[in-house]
Amino acid sequence: MELAIPDKKLKKALENDAERRKRFGSEMAKKIKIRMDNLAAAECLADFWPPNSGPERCHELQGDMKGKFSIDVKQPYRLLFTVQEEREAFEEERVRWAAIKRIEIVGVEDTHG
Repeated sequence: MELAIPDKKLKKALENDAERRKRFGSEMAKKIKIRMDNLAAAECLADFWPPNSGPERCHELQGDMKGKFSIDVKQPYRLLFTVQEEREAFEEERVRWAAIKRIEIVGVEDTHG
């Protein structure tokens, strides 16, 4: 899957090992790297189907965060991303996830805090 990180500070913090450890700590930095690698290696978002299944627990958020997806990093933190170029409406959610091949990473945060 294609990953984009438009925010330069976030891009540096997620892609540079030293910056990632400095900003998030050693354990969380490792998990962020694993999740980023998993997302990049996936053909599409459907590789994380069904939603909420471990270890990633990838799912679409609701409420104020509607339109964003999250994937577990280290409780309570999640890697947040949005979908790029979603144009069609799909009747079945799994088909929709299979069509998602480009995402934009928007942050790492506690979505319940």
